[in-house]
Amino acid sequence: MAVHGTSDARFDGVRKNFGRLLDGRLNGGGALCVYENGRPVVDIWCGTRDRAGEQAWTPSTGAMLYSASKGLSAIVVHRLADRGLIDYDEPVRTYWPEFSGSDITVRKLLLHRGGLSQLRRLVDGVDDLLDHDLMQARLAAASPDRHFGAPAYHALTFGWLMAGLAGAVTGKSMRELWAQELAEPLGVGELSLGAPRDGELELSEIVDPFRIGNAGLRDSVLSGLARLPGPAGAMAGGVHVGPGSAQLFKAQNPAIHDAQMPAANGVASARAMARIYAPLATDGTLDGVRFLSESTVASFDGPFRWRRDRALGLPMSWNHGFHRAPIPVANGFGHVGYSGCFGWADPSTGLSVGFVHNRLMSTVAADLGSFLWLLPMISRAAAKGAPATALSTRRGEPPTITSAKAG
Repeated sequence: MAVHGTSDARFDGVRKNFGRLLDGRLNGGGALCVYENGRPVVDIWCGTRDRAGEQAWTPSTGAMLYSASKGLSAIVVHRLADRGLIDYDEPVRTYWPEFSGSDITVRKLLLHRGGLSQLRRLVDGVDDLLDHDLMQARLAAASPDRHFGAPAYHALTFGWLMAGLAGAVTGKSMRELWAQELAEPLGVGELSLGAPRDGELELSEIVDPFRIGNAGLRDSVLSGLARLPGPAGAMAGGVHVGPGSAQLFKAQNPAIHDAQMPAANGVASARAMARIYAPLATDGTLDGVRFLSESTVASFDGPFRWRRDRALGLPMSWNHGFHRAPIPVANGFGHVGYSGCFGWADPSTGLSVGFVHNRLMSTVAADLGSFLWLLPMISRAAAKGAPATALSTRRGEPPTITSAKAG
């Protein structure tokens, strides 16, 4: 598949393999952007953004981030904490009076230890998930479950909890805060919570090439799993609320795009993801703009503690709303989404990475495969030496890489 864009010569192998990643007879496309010490070194894209395979992917094309949205919502909360509006060790109800969990601190929410991961007790059906005000109110009134204090992945509830907390101290919705706390200070135009209303961002269509069975069958399987004890039941219970759950995110669903689901329905370009994570890979600044304090950024990289996640059933290392790589293939932290889209920062190398695409795989393992394959390759390429190109960026404009391989 033809790869377009520019890249530093050290990343020629990454460029070649990126085309292979999205090659084949299946439609779909994607983009990869890498910053090194606050400067772009890779900005490439390929494929198509529509299911028919007729509209070319462009640098302004965005994809549904799924759970990679969580990292961005967490960064919003960190920006507020940096300004003294939130203390990580204070009970959430200090800021959100309607919140009933007196022992739940802000830190516990960021660590997925709040005991509020399950949807079964909170909702009557899929439509409830589309009402963010309703979901925030129900979570505020809910009591922690038996997993309180232990890591249990809050697959969807994490976003509404972050939104409720942030909204309580600012009076603004998470959609507004994504714009004001992420996009505006970093000059990012290709970012939206839900479908973009205006601006540069083009929303790609979801391509689901490996559909297995029908939606009714998938719903029945999820419903059965949700009643089981252990991780299988906990994970299914965090995403399944009845008929329609299985198809909720697997189609071009206008209702999803109009909703505010800060854990799941963010839309961004690869450029936006790499740029937002760039200050997290250095000292908290980008292009001379202080985005986060140096001490806050330093805390993101540790200490991470590996513990079995009660919902995922796997050893996970959560910290401040981010996670480590699930197997030791790369340093750093970030968040990977259901489709394999991710944003990542590695302070040990100064690298930040954004990868987005619209090809939805059939299993979590397949989705994570692109992350586990790309990230080590990028790290190895960066280790070859100093940039071989003259790099330049201007705040608010797309990255420019001069004297580099282009296509």
